[in-house]
Amino acid sequence: MIAHTPEQHASDLRDVSITHLGAQGDGTAVLADGHTVHVPYTLPGEQVRIDHTASGKWVATDILVPSPVRTEPPCALFGQCGGCTLQHMDNAALLTWKTDRVMAALKYAGFSDLPAPQAFQVPPQSRRRADLAVRRQGKEVLLGLHARGSLDVVDMTTCTLLHPTIMDCLPPLRQTLRSIEGLYRAGDVRINLLDSGLDILLVTDGPLSTVDRTRLATLSAEHGIPRICWQQQGDQGFPETAAQTRPVQHTLAGSTVSPPTGAFFQATAESEMLIQNAVLAALPKRLNKRDVVIELYAGCGTLSFPLASRARVKAYEGYPPAAIALKNAAGGTRLEVECRDLNRQPILAKELSKAGCVVLDPPHAGAKLQMKQITVGKPRGLIYVSCNPAALTKDAAAIHEAGYRLDSVTVIDQFLWSAEVEVVCGFTHESSRRSRTGLSHSG
Repeated sequence: MIAHTPEQHASDLRDVSITHLGAQGDGTAVLADGHTVHVPYTLPGEQVRIDHTASGKWVATDILVPSPVRTEPPCALFGQCGGCTLQHMDNAALLTWKTDRVMAALKYAGFSDLPAPQAFQVPPQSRRRADLAVRRQGKEVLLGLHARGSLDVVDMTTCTLLHPTIMDCLPPLRQTLRSIEGLYRAGDVRINLLDSGLDILLVTDGPLSTVDRTRLATLSAEHGIPRICWQQQGDQGFPETAAQTRPVQHTLAGSTVSPPTGAFFQATAESEMLIQNAVLAALPKRLNKRDVVIELYAGCGTLSFPLASRARVKAYEGYPPAAIALKNAAGGTRLEVECRDLNRQPILAKELSKAGCVVLDPPHAGAKLQMKQITVGKPRGLIYVSCNPAALTKDAAAIHEAGYRLDSVTVIDQFLWSAEVEVVCGFTHESSRRSRTGLSHSG
């Protein structure tokens, strides 16, 4: 089944062989004239008939010889909704492809003696985060994801990825949005499924009226949504609480955090645990009580609290509401928290050099200025969590140049049916054979 219908145009049919998947998950082929083209919804090894659209893109019109790992997409919106691009690929093959991408990124960074990777994949209907677009269309409101490569919104009437609790809230949420006066034409809805229930942030292109706030309070009360916050598009301040029926809480390694609305958490509960376990397993084997683990980009404490069970932790986070939530939950733990914008004011090499280990889970673009300080300071242990193979290649190249050895690689497919992949890499500096006594007294 081909999920994309070509636009009306003069036909330019060609038969090609798909050689591999590109970074976005599209099949790659080389035309007779030597040009490389990318064809959505195709797989390596397939013989495909493609056509050139009026907008200049190539699409498959027929799969002449299908791949043995091609499968029937489980979602009825596949090919319309831009959220999943690889549902036509067998899940085991998808995990293999993502693992190969990570290993290729590390090889490209300069590492040749690669450890055998561990690889895990989350189940369907487990994603607990959703960032959805809202559009008025006549008397109706569309609530869902953008169509691929378009600003058009595909109404999310079904989803094989999102947790059922999130899906159950969409019909009443859509109904309420129809009557929100502050939603003129467009907005966004960000949903986190926390231990306390759904936490919703509504962003609209107009101000909320008093009636709007009453309607949101009714939605919260009738459907058991602990908190609904609101922010107007373009507002650079923090969101305000529009309705709240009970405390908002989330438990991380036994510690209870009250996170700000829209807070970053790992995509699924399963992947959160897998990442935590991989980070703990990658810690230096002989951390003593005087050693300090420096954690960078700590968020609300996904890694902070598990790390604090093993060592003293200095955690740095740049978003003030997240740093405050983490600090408020840190009582009784070996966790010290500081709010600091690491992209503008990185932790300096001198401090990093004294750490027993540095753990970082940077933004999608990578660690930027902070990586330079890490590679100058050369802490003996370094654990890097990445969701972007391109950024991993860049940062890992600097890590390799600084003399680190790659000890462990854990691949976690928590973004099922997309081209995204999470990885936890454990590194040790080659000079770490220095005496433990000397290291302890340097702190």
